Amino acid sequence: MDVQPLLQRLQQTWHNTIPVSRFMEIVPLSADDGELKVAAALPSNLNLHQTMFAGSIYTLCTLTGWGAVWLAQELAGVQGDIVLGSADIRYLAPVTKEPVACVTYSAIEPDCLALGTKLKQTLRVTLWSDGRECAIFEGTFFSIPCG
Repeated sequence: MDVQPLLQRLQQTWHNTIPVSRFMEIVPLSADDGELKVAAALPSNLNLHQTMFAGSIYTLCTLTGWGAVWLAQELAGVQGDIVLGSADIRYLAPVTKEPVACVTYSAIEPDCLALGTKLKQTLRVTLWSDGRECAIFEGTFFSIPCG
């Protein structure tokens, strides 16, 4: 299945509903074999040290995890309102080159949301820059059935 149209919809969803994502220039790059990669423009996310601002790292990782749940729902043909329930992040190294956040996600059981059951999924997002692992984000996302 060609996921490019879904990635374009994901970007539009972020940019239309989460204004900071547009300012950060967050863009989904690819979704292959259950792995989503998302980038942000470094110049729009610099701090006074000319490295990526910690809040921007956290936001990029959060949206990458959220995007993985959204994409899994779209592929399963179900809908739910996705929220971040809890998260933890470790900053390992400064981000000095273009950042790319990566997350591996699993398929969603369509019956879960269709039957009115809340979905809970814990994801690990890794942020890379210039071949270095710079941050590890672990978040628990919930998807609440629509309607």
